[in-house]
Amino acid sequence: MAEAHQARVQNEVENMVQSLEREHIRDMQGRMFRCSADCCDRSSDSMVQVHQCIERCHNPLAKAQGLVTSELEKFQDRLTRCTMHCNDKAKDLFDTGAKDSAVRGLMEQCVGSCVDDHMNLLPSMTRRLKENLDSIEQ
Repeated sequence: MAEAHQARVQNEVENMVQSLEREHIRDMQGRMFRCSADCCDRSSDSMVQVHQCIERCHNPLAKAQGLVTSELEKFQDRLTRCTMHCNDKAKDLFDTGAKDSAVRGLMEQCVGSCVDDHMNLLPSMTRRLKENLDSIEQ
């Protein structure tokens, strides 16, 4: 993917992740650490019970991180498939004897279209992630 297109996607995805971290993940981290500290204060519990308690405290955050990672992987996979389609189209054009400039132009236009299409998916992906993060039991 052309560097400018890649930077554009990366910047928008980073902004989305930072927003999710500030608005959702950070609160979950705080709850997890406070919950874990409470587990450690239970002096009558066995070591196994304390570890199980800490694990229960960590579960919501682990689930949240898994959700975000899964969505980002799906987004990346779709974008990669789109750009691979562009590569195929460019190779097909090149194989017909087209000039390098025509092939580069097609590739640039095609990848730009992939990026635009996927940038348009970010708001719905963000909304879906926020809804899913809100539904995780604490």
